Amino acid sequence: MLLKLEGPSEPPASGGLPRQLVILLHGLGADGNDLIGLAAYWRQLLPDAAFVAPNAPFPCDMAPYGYQWFSLQDRTPSMVEAGVRAAAPILDAFIDERLAALGLDESRLALVGFSQGTMMSLFVALRRARPVAGVVGYSGACVAAETLAAEIRARPRVLLVHGEADEVVPFEMMAAAEAALRDNGVMVETVGRPGLGHGIDEVGLMRGGAFLAEVLR
Repeated sequence: MLLKLEGPSEPPASGGLPRQLVILLHGLGADGNDLIGLAAYWRQLLPDAAFVAPNAPFPCDMAPYGYQWFSLQDRTPSMVEAGVRAAAPILDAFIDERLAALGLDESRLALVGFSQGTMMSLFVALRRARPVAGVVGYSGACVAAETLAAEIRARPRVLLVHGEADEVVPFEMMAAAEAALRDNGVMVETVGRPGLGHGIDEVGLMRGGAFLAEVLR
């Protein structure tokens, strides 16, 4: 049986039933509370959207708190890919469950990830049978890019934002992800943020919100 994800959520600012869904996927050692605050920045742009930020399925094995989508004790590409592939069915099941509960389909869904959450968002969104409306990836990477041509099933619009001074996930990973996505027919926009480390700044938040409003309109 797959692990069941749960985490904090925010209802639509309009007070009505959700017409869109934004799923926020956190990074290593954090939890859903780390990203649910993004809803406050974007709710006025997306008044009919519900936001949910599930905790990753596994306790973090590099800290006494928080969660992880996969272990990074061994950062070799093969182990990272194995971790992403193991967590993908859990995230897919959560997406299916949330959409069904709200009576929405993938065209009404956007995924937003940070770091590990971006890696999960890109991996899952590109391999689902039907495309989500869009993916916003902060400070992440495209895992298993070399198998994407054989595995891609959907081509959602993608926005990648990355700090040029990122000390955790190198800035060069954004260009590599962009190349892999473009090579496979995915529309992708990239935003580099000079001087920014492993984080999200105001410019990234603003572009992310505008992108979500575009793809979910």
